[in-house]
Amino acid sequence: MEQYLKCPKCQTEVKEYKNPFPTVDIIIRIAGKIVLVERRNPPHGWALPGGFVDYGESLEQAAAREALEETGLMVKNLRQFRAYSAPNRDPRFHTVSMVFIADAEGEPQGGDDALRARLFSPEALPKPLCFDHAKILADYLASPSGQTM
Repeated sequence: MEQYLKCPKCQTEVKEYKNPFPTVDIIIRIAGKIVLVERRNPPHGWALPGGFVDYGESLEQAAAREALEETGLMVKNLRQFRAYSAPNRDPRFHTVSMVFIADAEGEPQGGDDALRARLFSPEALPKPLCFDHAKILADYLASPSGQTM
């Protein structure tokens, strides 16, 4: 069913378009462990660091920015892993996430949208994880990249 909105300036009816929001998630590896953040905002719980891509920003720039904002870590060896686009992957709205893998050094510190950031071994990940992050991490750990942790 098509929906229409009225232009606030001229009152012309225009078709409402809904498109998925582009996001990034980052699997940050430090000494065989994975960085997760405890979310400040709903949905609450543990998740991969990540967020929305800003206008004028590349996916890679967004991933590096979100990693720094949420964990205080400068990432290196940033590379794409996979894209995830299930319409229900985020309970708030439809998002499409490009997931990246990166390495870092140091102790993660929660910041921005993250209450805290911690390192977890792949065998001791908290449950449940927010969004589809358990699936993302299972896919990663089963992949050749995850086998080299």
